[in-house]
Amino acid sequence: MTKLFNSQETMVDDMIDGFVSAFPQVKRGQIDPRVVVRSRARKDPDRKVTVLIGNGSGHEPIAMGFVGQGLLDANVVGDVFAAPSADLILDGIREVNGTAGTLLLISQHSGDVINGRAAIMLADDEKLNARALLMYDDVASAPPERRQDRRGAPGTMFIYKIVGAAAEAGLDLDGLMALGEAVRDRTVSLSAAISPGISPLTGKPMFKLPEGEIFIGMGVHGEPGAGRMPHGPVDRLVETIVDKLLQDRPIAAGGRAAVIINGMGGTTLMELYTIWNETSKALAARGITAIAPMVGSFVTTQEMGGFSISLLEPTEQMLDYWCEPSDSPAFPKVSLLTQEALS
Repeated sequence: MTKLFNSQETMVDDMIDGFVSAFPQVKRGQIDPRVVVRSRARKDPDRKVTVLIGNGSGHEPIAMGFVGQGLLDANVVGDVFAAPSADLILDGIREVNGTAGTLLLISQHSGDVINGRAAIMLADDEKLNARALLMYDDVASAPPERRQDRRGAPGTMFIYKIVGAAAEAGLDLDGLMALGEAVRDRTVSLSAAISPGISPLTGKPMFKLPEGEIFIGMGVHGEPGAGRMPHGPVDRLVETIVDKLLQDRPIAAGGRAAVIINGMGGTTLMELYTIWNETSKALAARGITAIAPMVGSFVTTQEMGGFSISLLEPTEQMLDYWCEPSDSPAFPKVSLLTQEALS
């Protein structure tokens, strides 16, 4: 499959150049051009904890699209599907670190964890106040008793937004760590893939799937999932996913769930809105109110066909932060307003 780029050697930097020229909220960092930072200086840099993440490119708009007021202070951009090096992540920490400290978010994949932890050690050597928060939520990658071994999946966006809003409000580093861990413990995600993305490095599909089958639980790089099921009506597929999520982390009847419906890159909004509708109905049938939805393609793998559903049972504080206004190129407005409230 033909991809549109100048060369494999320049594709990431060409993308970043286009990104920062298109959106005034962001710019390249001064220490390293692979660090994307906020354009607007922080009002009180010594009182706000800064928040950043490093990740491989090829999954846009995550995470450079989430740099901005009320969200991330920086994103360290690695090569395609490759975690940024420890030295590069350290440059990102140096770029934004202040007296209040820095929180490095790490989505749990082996390269990201190894390099992120190494970067924190290097920051400690330089007497920089920086800590790391591991993020994981993919129920297909480990059972509940080993949830700490799970992969990071699109549900980590709950942490980005809630922790980012809390940092903007002035919560200290210890408080942000505790809040991020609490959000992580209340979040579960599960995906369904129907067609592979094409790697821009090899030009080949990233996995193979028999015609007429859906892969349940595939990771963002095509990692193995929990099983397969035949194609059929989307309501049946959503019921299966919602059941698995609630078996893993039950929400009692009368409870609420904030919902992320994430497309993998090759799934249309027409399909994603249908999936949201069926998710809302599936939760309602179990006495659970679906609230504050985020629907769109945010964590992608090129043109992979499929989606994931992420559920968070929020506290009131988490919900307030989740719906707090923000300003970044790609994170949407999230609202609690209902049709009844608008009428």
